[in-house]
Amino acid sequence: MTEPTPTAKLATQGILARARWHPLEFVFWIVAFGSIWFAPNKHLILTEIAWLALFALSLDLILGYAGILSLGHAAFFGVGSYAAALLAKHGIVTEPVLALFCAGLVAAVLGFATSFLMLRGADLTRLMVSLGVALVLRELANQFGWLTGGADGLQGVTMEPILGLFRFDMFGHNGYVYCLVVLFVLFLAARRLMASPFGLSLLAIKGNPLRARAIGIGVDMRLVAIYTIGGFYAGVAGGLLAQTTAFSSLDVFSFDRSADLLLVLIIGGTGYLYGGIIGAVIFKIMQDYLALWSPQYWPFWIGLVLVVMVLVGRDRMTRWSEPLRALVNRLDWRRTPS
Repeated sequence: MTEPTPTAKLATQGILARARWHPLEFVFWIVAFGSIWFAPNKHLILTEIAWLALFALSLDLILGYAGILSLGHAAFFGVGSYAAALLAKHGIVTEPVLALFCAGLVAAVLGFATSFLMLRGADLTRLMVSLGVALVLRELANQFGWLTGGADGLQGVTMEPILGLFRFDMFGHNGYVYCLVVLFVLFLAARRLMASPFGLSLLAIKGNPLRARAIGIGVDMRLVAIYTIGGFYAGVAGGLLAQTTAFSSLDVFSFDRSADLLLVLIIGGTGYLYGGIIGAVIFKIMQDYLALWSPQYWPFWIGLVLVVMVLVGRDRMTRWSEPLRALVNRLDWRRTPS
């Protein structure tokens, strides 16, 4: 058996370093699950944050890691939402977890079918194709009102208890725990995937697709794969919305939903999995408090915050946290010396 070359050893060490958990990550998830007990009156908005975070994570997989621009990511979200609602309404799959997985699969099939269109053309073409797919699906859902409920939405959806044990309640307690657990499990899967050679190859493709192709990376197949995975994640997020509200409407396909998702990633940042989650938390909290403070003009204040972020820059705005991060890095005994 041949000895690994120094380059191979460095590559292995780099992959292991990317996969290693940072102390701040443990703190983040401890706080997230701790909110189940210390914020019981906020479970409804926390549920929205959880499925929005998963939705943003799905877009970050294709935008932040593969560089695929999309203005119609709501297509997968909407398909997953309607799939979960229809499965429950007609008694086809009554168990929420299994129905959620089926909703993700339906969205993944759509992602695989449309991924070949996304491979054609440049960024502008991809933007128009993704937006067109979402608009076409919205119009189809409107036309087939006998199935989807049309403009009135899909009503009469009855959700069974989760795993046959935990019933959805009007205060959102069980719904929030359910959404948070799903978010955490899928985050772990995405984290493992992005720390693998497959995830590193996506970064190479994003940086320079021609050079990546020249060194033997299968660019097209990897883009198809990550676009399909992103569709699955978005479909699951849409399914969570339908299951926790027992309702689905044409709004799930709207351009506004895709635009809000881009705002979430602008706030949180792209190219690292926590960007979408942090962005969802900040966006929803801003939206909630600004809507109470200024019911008519809250979109103006959110827009103003985004303009300031763009002009000032996220790096400058987060410099206050550099001493804290440096201290945590020094205390991280798991880090190997360079």
